[in-house]
Amino acid sequence: MTTKDASQESADKAGFQATILTLFPEMFPGTLGHSIAGRALEKGLWSCTTHQIRDYALDKHKSVDDAPLGGGHGLVMKPDVVSAALDDVSSAPGKRLYMSPRGKPLTQELARSLSDDDGVVIVCGRYEGLDQRVIDHHQLIEVSVGDYILSGGELAAQILLDSVIRLLPGVMGKEIGHLQESFETGLLEHDHYTQPRVWNKMAAPEILASGHHQKIAAWRDEQAKELTKERRPDLWERFLAKNVENNGESS
Repeated sequence: MTTKDASQESADKAGFQATILTLFPEMFPGTLGHSIAGRALEKGLWSCTTHQIRDYALDKHKSVDDAPLGGGHGLVMKPDVVSAALDDVSSAPGKRLYMSPRGKPLTQELARSLSDDDGVVIVCGRYEGLDQRVIDHHQLIEVSVGDYILSGGELAAQILLDSVIRLLPGVMGKEIGHLQESFETGLLEHDHYTQPRVWNKMAAPEILASGHHQKIAAWRDEQAKELTKERRPDLWERFLAKNVENNGESS
């Protein structure tokens, strides 16, 4: 009941194993088959195996959903079908996740934690979601990629996987690169500039042409702090609290 295509042949190689339970296996690897994640897939640094949930349906119509108990709109994915799919991948490595708007937020910290595992199993819901008994029985961790509604969990799963894959050893060309990006330090990233130094009558900051690496680093750090204060006061408050906890510093 496993679906593979040419881009999934690396599933047999060593690497991080992404196991996806979905009604639309053709959506994978999707954007993950390109750029950084795509090159890592070709190298066998990670693999993507999809399982068609409908294959586990028990009736001749391959039904995967039914009306909600107690009434209400929409349909709910059947517990027996989804549970059978999860049982079939019981040997797959990693935590069991369910992409859900009511889940815990996807953060850089969570992505880093998942990247430390050998893989992850992701259930992509549709309709009104999964029967709660499946979530409880299989102890699925609900994860949200934002405070908005998508048509299904597939795009959310790709967002989560992209955030994890780039953290895997050997995926990023320069390991130091992602350590300086937004959220890694608890701050948003500073502004970026490149050549030409003057464009459209706008000059890049002089400090960046000074050649003084310590002063440039200090400027970038101050920029990151100011941007975070202005745009994400919630992150700024967390950053301050963490500094107080670790260093006794308040700014």
